[in-house]
Amino acid sequence: MAADSLPATIPDEATLDEVMSRPSPGLIESIARGSGDLLVLGAGGKMGPTTARMARRAFEAAGRNGEVIAVSRFSDPAARAGLEAAGVQTLSGDLLEPQFLRELPDAPEVVFMAGRKFGSTGAEHLTWAMNAHLPGLVARRFREARCVVFSTAAVYPFVSTDGPGADEDLAPEPIGEYAQSCLARERMFEYAAHTWGTRSALIRLSYALDLRYGVLHDVGASLRDGQPVNLGMSTASVIWQGDACDLILRTLEHTAAPPLTLNVSGLEPIRIRDAAIELGRLLGVEPAFEGRESDSALFVDCRRMADLVGKPTTPLGQVLRWTADWLQTGGRTLDKPTHFEVRDGRY
Repeated sequence: MAADSLPATIPDEATLDEVMSRPSPGLIESIARGSGDLLVLGAGGKMGPTTARMARRAFEAAGRNGEVIAVSRFSDPAARAGLEAAGVQTLSGDLLEPQFLRELPDAPEVVFMAGRKFGSTGAEHLTWAMNAHLPGLVARRFREARCVVFSTAAVYPFVSTDGPGADEDLAPEPIGEYAQSCLARERMFEYAAHTWGTRSALIRLSYALDLRYGVLHDVGASLRDGQPVNLGMSTASVIWQGDACDLILRTLEHTAAPPLTLNVSGLEPIRIRDAAIELGRLLGVEPAFEGRESDSALFVDCRRMADLVGKPTTPLGQVLRWTADWLQTGGRTLDKPTHFEVRDGRY
């Protein structure tokens, strides 16, 4: 999104959803080169509505024939209604139910977003069902489609904060059952590639920023509420959610067998201390800190992304200002902390 087209403030959720779902010219060109329907599986989560809305807007701008079809249990009826109002078709059901999965329409392109993180500890069986078993079912069901698969940077080991971050050639060393189950998700699509020639892109995303949740929201909320900011994970990779969805949708035309693996986040990591100091300035609060700044952290090198599909265009400074304003004016929160400070893999 061009910086000169960004609003100074985002006063409400309708504006937020509109700003985040604006497709870039690059995405519109990419969508125009495709054809047919796009199926978004797990579209009721944090990033699903933005992804489906943006895809629908890109279809319309590109003049592409086909539907964007969002699939979810839609535990929040408002999310489903909002998607339908935006021209996205919706289907409600449980993807773990074999008959529902079989009856989904065929589509040449699939974005697979269904997964589980929050509350993983104590319900590991469900985490593995969603993050490992379901991907195997989906990879088989849509083995003829081009599949973009949401994964996570949590599959990487911690790397030195003095370096550029983990790149895609670094061998995974997932810490904890959540991250292990996410690596299993990737392996299921690798199996599909070797067995049926399924083309996919595995997106190792690191911390999308929405004003209702995300690393900056968590840090700012701590400051606003008089709580110290934890520095245990001193460095993080973050990206505005609109940029993340845009760049991820562009990978539909780069799916491959074996799968393309791609880190998606900002090109420059942030230091949590620096973000807290700036948010404190914007909020009029003196930040307090706890924990020792580590010399290793979980963050990623996104140069492959920049070369293949593009760079984020929304300045971090603008997102910081939006976040501070959102927190000061009582904007809604999703109450889904990122737990960015966690180092033992227990979410």
